Amino acid sequence: METADARGRLRVYLGAAPGVGKTYAMLDEGHRRRDRGTDVVVGYVETHGRRKTIGSLGDLEVVPRARVAYRGTVQEEMDLDAILQRRPSVVLVDELAHTNVPGGRHEKRWQDVEALRDAGIEVITTVNIQHLESLNDVTESITGVRQRETVPDAVVRAADQIELVDMSPQSLRRRMAHGNIYAPEKVDAALANYFREGNLTALREVALLWLADRVDEGLERYREQHDIKGTWATRERVVAAVTGGPESATLMRRAARIASRRAGGEWQALYVTRHDGLSGVAPDRLAALRAKAEDLGGSFHTIVGDDAAEAILEFARAENANQVIIGASRRSRLSTLARPGIGERVIAASGDIDIHIVTHDYARRRGLAPRQPDSVLGVRRRIAGFVFALVAPLVVSAVLKLTDRFHGLPSEAMVLMVVVVATALVGGLIPAIIAALSSGLLLNLLFTPPLYELTIAEPGNALAIVLFVVVGIAVATVVDHSARRAAEARKARAEADALTVLAHSLLNSGDDLAGLLGSACEVFSASGGAVLRRGERGGHEVVACVGEAPTGIEATDISTAIDDDTVLVLRGGNHSASERALLNAYAAYAKVIAERRRAGRAEVERLRLAEADRTRTALLAAVSHDLRSPLAAVKASVSSLRSDAVTFSEEDEAELLETIETAADRLDALVTNLLDMSRIHTGAVHAQLTEVSLGRAVTYAIAPLAGNERITVDVPRDLTVLADAGLLDRVVANIAENALKYTPLGADIRIDGTAIDGTIDATADSGAGARAILRISDNGPGVPDHHQDRLFAPFQRLGDVPWKDGVGLGLAVARGLTEAMGGTIATEDTPAGGLTFVLEFPRPPAPEEERR
Repeated sequence: METADARGRLRVYLGAAPGVGKTYAMLDEGHRRRDRGTDVVVGYVETHGRRKTIGSLGDLEVVPRARVAYRGTVQEEMDLDAILQRRPSVVLVDELAHTNVPGGRHEKRWQDVEALRDAGIEVITTVNIQHLESLNDVTESITGVRQRETVPDAVVRAADQIELVDMSPQSLRRRMAHGNIYAPEKVDAALANYFREGNLTALREVALLWLADRVDEGLERYREQHDIKGTWATRERVVAAVTGGPESATLMRRAARIASRRAGGEWQALYVTRHDGLSGVAPDRLAALRAKAEDLGGSFHTIVGDDAAEAILEFARAENANQVIIGASRRSRLSTLARPGIGERVIAASGDIDIHIVTHDYARRRGLAPRQPDSVLGVRRRIAGFVFALVAPLVVSAVLKLTDRFHGLPSEAMVLMVVVVATALVGGLIPAIIAALSSGLLLNLLFTPPLYELTIAEPGNALAIVLFVVVGIAVATVVDHSARRAAEARKARAEADALTVLAHSLLNSGDDLAGLLGSACEVFSASGGAVLRRGERGGHEVVACVGEAPTGIEATDISTAIDDDTVLVLRGGNHSASERALLNAYAAYAKVIAERRRAGRAEVERLRLAEADRTRTALLAAVSHDLRSPLAAVKASVSSLRSDAVTFSEEDEAELLETIETAADRLDALVTNLLDMSRIHTGAVHAQLTEVSLGRAVTYAIAPLAGNERITVDVPRDLTVLADAGLLDRVVANIAENALKYTPLGADIRIDGTAIDGTIDATADSGAGARAILRISDNGPGVPDHHQDRLFAPFQRLGDVPWKDGVGLGLAVARGLTEAMGGTIATEDTPAGGLTFVLEFPRPPAPEEERR
């Protein structure tokens, strides 16, 4: 039995497009629940005037909607508080992605739904696939329409039940043509645009695939909850186990073909690396395999495991794969008989997973495998090893011969074994084998009777010497192998440290190409490095450099390509072929930096074009309306005055002339603002700063304004600022005119001026920081804090000034001109309500006698 405070369930009817029947299905489910005795109410249903949807409401109880006032209109929204007070068992809520009218408890309807569920009420709702946040870009690319109302995927994914309301595109278009979705006057446009058959087919596929993924998630949860380890072949899932060799592409292509035989099939490429990380393919080879897998429609995964066969099967079972593809072994038949290969071990433990052994051109050809280097030692170490192998056994044997009365054959053999091990550490395997053979020969000549002869009298001594040579070679092999692994481990550790630093730089630094080159020079002990780009006229140009940077490819010791036109080059240092992969990592990072820079430039250009497009659109709107309206008034008035058909009285003629004058003033103000805005954007405003009386400037600026009798000015007559008199007049006039528009009739506007004295520096010629503050306050409706920054954007009216009152350039021009004069402009709330513009201007230097 559920408790009263248990979280309510959520059931979602998902559709691929409007009109498929989501609301109808939701109401039908409501009737079924109500008939079964459940307390069901309709919280919100949008019928869109469709007869069948209205009819399907039937006698279901409907909670009255809340009426919300917004911008002079009254909107209807779901009454969340009334539903919570009514507290039904089930509530039907249409259009989950809907945005509520401002003023309610939540911004989005899905938040209302979450509140209902928190109260223990089960919710049945509807949503279209194009409203899911993660699919917004996908559906926009299909339909060309970007949905502004979206719902987070997590909300829908967390639903207890999701049901797809499906309909074929042909049936949906017929329903549209019959007038069952949109009004008749909208049908033709809808069928020709959003409801094209191709659009509907693509949206349907997106919805089906999204729901199929949710079904897979539910299946995986069920298998985990019930501890089901076996494979359920609900869809074709193929794993291609690759080694990184040349046959890997063949295996991935086979996996892609098998997966494509059934709809919904998917495949993955898997590479298993060892825990120690000392064996495996180069990172650039893995990157190429990953790109190949993605090109073939699959995904590439790397896991760690010492037993490759076990790791492959564990991965396949975790992914619920029903088929595994493995390449035919490169090992010889003899070695396969001695120890079963990965394929044989996978087949033995596969259980209900099908295993495909795929032949390829490289099967049974082990010689094609990459050969390990003969030694990890330098040339000097190898020469020293050969010298040590020849000299050390002779010296040690001579010392042992001189002291032979103190020890016997076993001790002498052990001492020479130490020489063999030391030779392996100094010079590697080959010198150690020479040391073992020469030590065995010296044991025979110097310490085994008969002495100084190659013959051996006792069979036991002969066996001991043979065993000495065999054990010596075996120990030398083990020591050399251990030395190789230790060197590889040190190298891997150094590369890992370098890659860690590189990854940290990638995440935390911006596009510091010089820093990247400095890091590369430090890792590779290079004296200098550079990034070179192929020039248009041949040769290379330096993009970035550090140290003794090479200026051309010819002067470099090592280089690697970043892209087709750019290379990373280093000068000096020691560079082995095995370090090429690490250098490629630096090149890849340099490519990321280059792409970041290109993306940054592209984003700046995109924003510039978007701003230009927005400005152009607003300008066209202004020209089409705000220029046309006064021109139409002028033309009508002039035509009336010139007409002989009508005789006007003096009062009528005066009124028409006044109309012409008013319209001309509007045109003059509009064109002036447009020209000023253009000058500001192009940087063509050059202020001529002089000492200006702020009080006199304010008086002159507001004198031509209609309604200036409502403005109270309180600016000291002796308060002066450094400004351009003409520009200052425009700034004050624009802001005061804006205040007159917003302030209700009967309310006053105040303009106050105050001086702020800066600190006095005895060594300076003037008071530092001396400023004048001008406040223009109104008692209008005010502006919310989050909208105040938008006040100064061009063509911005925030929706509360009609089009006929201007194009929204006045404040933008005021800010541009103020900043051109070295001043600042900001806004703050008027204490009694309204908005206050705060302007600051520099003051002229104080006279010498005042500073004294």
